[in-house]
Amino acid sequence: MNKRLKTGLLVTGAALIAAALIAPPSNPPEQPQASRSLALPDAPGVPPASAPMRTTTSLPDADTLMNRVSDNGRDTTDGSGLSARANRPVASTPAQPADTPAPEWRVETVRNGDNLAAVFQRAGLSARDVHDVVNAGDPANQLTRLFPGDELYLQVRDDEDLVGLRYAMSPTRTLHMTRDATGDWQPRVETVELERRTAEAEGRIASSLYNAGIEAGLSDRLIMELAGIFGWDIDFALDLRRNDSFVVVYETLHRDGQKVRNGKILAAEFVNRGERFRALRYETPEGESNYYTPDGRSMRKAFLRTPTDFTRVSSEFNPDRVHPVYGTKRPHRGTDYAAPPGTPIKAAGDGKIIERGSKGGYGNTVVLKHGTRYTTLYAHMRRFANGHSVGDRVKQGEIIGYVGSTGLSTGPHLHYEFRVDGTHRNPRTVDLPGAQPIAERYRDDFERQTATLIAKLDGLSPTRVAQAGD
Repeated sequence: MNKRLKTGLLVTGAALIAAALIAPPSNPPEQPQASRSLALPDAPGVPPASAPMRTTTSLPDADTLMNRVSDNGRDTTDGSGLSARANRPVASTPAQPADTPAPEWRVETVRNGDNLAAVFQRAGLSARDVHDVVNAGDPANQLTRLFPGDELYLQVRDDEDLVGLRYAMSPTRTLHMTRDATGDWQPRVETVELERRTAEAEGRIASSLYNAGIEAGLSDRLIMELAGIFGWDIDFALDLRRNDSFVVVYETLHRDGQKVRNGKILAAEFVNRGERFRALRYETPEGESNYYTPDGRSMRKAFLRTPTDFTRVSSEFNPDRVHPVYGTKRPHRGTDYAAPPGTPIKAAGDGKIIERGSKGGYGNTVVLKHGTRYTTLYAHMRRFANGHSVGDRVKQGEIIGYVGSTGLSTGPHLHYEFRVDGTHRNPRTVDLPGAQPIAERYRDDFERQTATLIAKLDGLSPTRVAQAGD
């Protein structure tokens, strides 16, 4: 094949190839039509999925474009034309399972010898839980002082995670502890008001005030409060006589209809050796309370008759007494109150300590000065109360020492002397300074508040006894 023929064949072939590329085939193969709708599925105006779709070249509207572009310029649509970010849950209100039940509460009772760690260990909780709870701040730190019989309510999840705690600190105050969003404990105290009611009790002395009080249904605390109210006028160890009687009107405190405890004595009457004493509780508008006679004189005298709780008087005031140790005639210028060693000794009245230390045959002794006319002496103490020294002032009823038998003593007792202008007087019979009357600015309010109490005392009969436990 010559050169001219070769060249012609090459040119013809190239022309045929070019023609095939330019001219479309007579029956082109069907191609799937690719088209994406920019409207919501099944929205009005959009054909059903089964209908043939035609290609559209319309531009998306402005709202769709805004949804398609995220803050960083990336396409965040989910194929429906809605922003994927708009469908995400908001962080501040995370979705919770609708039917997830709250953890149940369980109760743990404090046993003898328990502390919070022992209670938590019994409940399956960790030492870390103990640490976190008691260090949550006041008043959660009160959980370090638990008592047998106290109840702790614990809310624990299935994974043994403590999420709640309740503890009744008193009949009116309950500690609640919950965790905040960060998992830290948040303590709070819920306080409820107790319903106040009144009750009455009356009794007659057969052997002692205590036994008569118990028979009348009074608690130990109310019996001691009754003795304290009349303690300036009646010596309950020496002055009581058979058939002496008393009447008491007192508060009872209730929660949800159930009695929680007894409150204060509101009014009382005591008949001793035929002499009637009455006391009424009055609280000033400023919140100060005290007991007064119906005519407004304070029941609180300047001095207590007996400065200690004693079992018997072992030696009376007697200027002609023979001394039990020396066997010679020596005046006994005070009263001896026999009592168990360690029994507290109280200041008979407000005063200043002028002597405190060992004093010859008196042993450990305290002498108090009350104003310009009166002094009291307390001898044979086992030891002195802490925190006092010569020159300090003390209040009536404040503990100044404890019964002992130091010095010339035949047994544990308090030797008590009372002096007026330097002269010894019988502590049990001396006329004590008169009680102060109620301030005139409170007189009208006092009479208005106590009128009902006086009527209650007048209306009680000897046959009507209300038991405190009812």
